[in-house]
Amino acid sequence: MERIKTSVRIAGHEYTIVGTDAPDHIQRVAAYVDRRMSDLAIASRLAPNTVSVLTAMNLADELLKAQDENVRLRQQLQHARQRAG
Repeated sequence: MERIKTSVRIAGHEYTIVGTDAPDHIQRVAAYVDRRMSDLAIASRLAPNTVSVLTAMNLADELLKAQDENVRLRQQLQHARQRAG
């Protein structure tokens, strides 16, 4: 797969992301991270490194909860299929 360079701005800093995802997807991810960091920074007035760590923790929490919900829904669907089948 072709590796694509995409420039993004997060928390006032420019980063070049290299990967195989489409640039619009990378921009969307960066905008989400930037927004979450900005919201936390405004609400808390914490140091930038603390904002980064807490944002990472919040995003990881969201991800793990979504993965758990995905597993739960897949199991529920499998049980429904077994009952119907």
